[in-house]
Parts: sequence; C-alpha cells; structure tokens
Amino acid sequence: MSDLVKERSDRSSPAFSVGNRLRRMVWGYAYALLFRPSPRLAFEWRSMLLRAFGAKVGVRGRIYPKCNIWAPWNLDLGDDCGIGDGATLYSMDLIKIGHRTTVSQGGYLCCGTHNYNDPKMPLVTRPIIVGDDAWICAEAFVFPGVTIGDGGIVGARGVATRNIPEWTVWAGNPCVQRGTRKRFPKP
Repeated sequence: MSDLVKERSDRSSPAFSVGNRLRRMVWGYAYALLFRPSPRLAFEWRSMLLRAFGAKVGVRGRIYPKCNIWAPWNLDLGDDCGIGDGATLYSMDLIKIGHRTTVSQGGYLCCGTHNYNDPKMPLVTRPIIVGDDAWICAEAFVFPGVTIGDGGIVGARGVATRNIPEWTVWAGNPCVQRGTRKRFPKP
C-alpha cells in the first residue's frame, strides 16, 4: 500500500506512483510476451517469472497461463497452490494464498475499491488472506480485506463480503454459510 497516493486533488489524478505504474507497464509486456503464451504445463516457468517480479511463490504451484495478475510484487503464494485459467488476482494490495489452496477458473480476488462517500472517490486497498487448504470456486468474488480461513470454501459464483471461518462452506450473493468441512491433517 506504500505506492498508494493517500489524497488526490480530483478524480483524474493517478492513484498510484509513477514507479508503480512503470513496474506494471513492464509486467504487462512480460505477461503478454512471456507468461500468457507459455505452454500450459510450464508451471515452473510462470513461477520463475512471477518471482522475477517480486512475488513469493512456493513450490509445485499450478499457475495457469490465462490467469490475470495485476501486480506480482503483491503476491504471496503457498506450496502446491493452484490458480486457474481466467482467475484474476487484482493485487492492488497484498494477496496471500496458503498451501494447497485453489482459486478456480474465473475466481476474482479484488483488493481495491473506492470510498464512494468522498466526492473525490479515493482508492481504498485492503489485503486478502486465503488460508491453507481453502478453495475459491469457479467465478467466486472475494472483496477487499476479506480473510478466508484454513479449509474455507467460497462456492461457485459466491460473493465473499466478509471473513469466512475455518473449515466452513459458504455460497450465494452475498455468501451465507451452507455447511462445514472435515478438517484435513497438515502434511
């Protein structure tokens, strides 16, 4: 959040520093030329590219080429995690994803919003934390500042507007608890 400009004089002022915007431009070229066209099974190649741009990436990750990543330097991905095609990690702030966690196709983790009660509509960012053994199902949306506990599930097309407790299953818009989950022993 250090790159975020706290106050803007009007809506047309940039919310991020020149340095941040330049890094995102370079990342955009690397994404378009090296990440996105990489072979589907080139998981280690994409992990290496993300690390080169400041991401923390664990081992044996399955990061697919059609996922969208806004700022890799705001990512912390655990071991054995999976980020599906079409998933979006809108990492305007930290996104931390735990070990053995999956973000399915079309899942959207969004760290940014705007203060609509201020006439300047300033950008507000908050981190998203997803615990170990969790699952963000297909086309689910996670709001800024939400924490998904270990083993938590946000069902397909669910909208997580608040924290999801450990080992619970949530679905709907907004999400409501639908059940609990058996706890897995830590490997």
